[in-house]
Amino acid sequence: MRILVIGSGGREHALVWKLAQSAKVSKIYAAPGNPGIAELAECVQLDLTNLSAVADFAQQQAIDLTVVGPEATLVAGIVDVFQARGLNIFGPSKLAAQIEGSKGFAKDLMAKYNIPTAAFGVFYDADSAKKYIQEQGAPIVVKADGLAAGKGVIVAMTEAEALEAIDKIMLDSEFGQAGASVVIEEYLAGEEASLLAFTDGKTIVPMVAAQDHKRIFDADQGPNTGGMGTYAPAPVLTPELQQLCLDTVLVPTIKAMAAEGCPYVGCLYAGLMITKQGIKVIEFNARFGDPETQVIMPLLASDLAEVLLACAQGRLQDVEVKWNNQAAVCVVMAAQGYPAADYRKNEPISGLESVKQLENATVFHAGTGISAEQLVTTGGRVLGVVGCAQDLRAAKDLAYQAVEKINFTGQHYRKDIAWRALK
Repeated sequence: MRILVIGSGGREHALVWKLAQSAKVSKIYAAPGNPGIAELAECVQLDLTNLSAVADFAQQQAIDLTVVGPEATLVAGIVDVFQARGLNIFGPSKLAAQIEGSKGFAKDLMAKYNIPTAAFGVFYDADSAKKYIQEQGAPIVVKADGLAAGKGVIVAMTEAEALEAIDKIMLDSEFGQAGASVVIEEYLAGEEASLLAFTDGKTIVPMVAAQDHKRIFDADQGPNTGGMGTYAPAPVLTPELQQLCLDTVLVPTIKAMAAEGCPYVGCLYAGLMITKQGIKVIEFNARFGDPETQVIMPLLASDLAEVLLACAQGRLQDVEVKWNNQAAVCVVMAAQGYPAADYRKNEPISGLESVKQLENATVFHAGTGISAEQLVTTGGRVLGVVGCAQDLRAAKDLAYQAVEKINFTGQHYRKDIAWRALK
């Protein structure tokens, strides 16, 4: 098989890393890829805003399967362009990708089909949004409706914070068009977990449950980020709860999307809150999570290329998806100043060669580049350092052992990844 992977982050590096292990894969291209991906695939510069040109490339190179990482490319409709040409592509259509592209769409879908979620309102002007906040009180959660790179959610513990969030999102346009409307929802207390699933629109196969650490500092302090680390499996999602989630969230959502005329194919990501009242959906994503993918892929015992192609071709029921019974922990090494926009860049990175001597430790590149033949930092989240072992404690120890070998000026990382599972 000849494969094209779209994207340039840690998630895409993890997907390429797993696809490269398949005996059925002869060639991988990545657009645009990154220096870590370049060790496993041929990186090509394609204009991802010109979807026809990307499809042209896939046809010219006789690509058997295209795998899409970023949500923005899915929301833009790459799957529709490829399918119109008879090209195999893993991911949801433009209509189906609205489940992430519009939080309002997702909430309305859940309300209509009785999928458990927080009580909410959708607002198109600041005044009515503020009035609702004053009626509801705090704590309360304010979300930009559209795509905001994982940063458009403000958990407001006071009414003043919530009102300020409306100003930021709707009046100051901090997230651009994504904040033209907002979803305001009840604050849910509990423990978060991510359950991702492979689906071909009919069959749905859950992956290993993971837990992401969104806050920048230890003990879940500070602002939300795109994710500072993750681990799998997450014990909070017991086998019983995982079955409940399949029965009350994943299967009903796939059925609902089909009933709405936008059948869902690809990776469906359910962000869950385990509350005293049961499982509630916080959000859906239309693609693999980042950094969840970095801990899920090392635990997959099946051939990823085979699974993704089966989804794209509507025959997932013919493939057995197997997992090994290990654990994985990913520690994100971030740039100084992240998640603010003015984080440090172009710092030389050293120590990656010494990590290669550690068995079962892997470094996924998230925000790296090459400058004057030297590997440097280019993104806010720079590296995802993963340890894989027989249990979570050993996996965590291995991940941090690897982190200690890596160095760049201003590096910052949480020292408590997987703390909930290990406390």
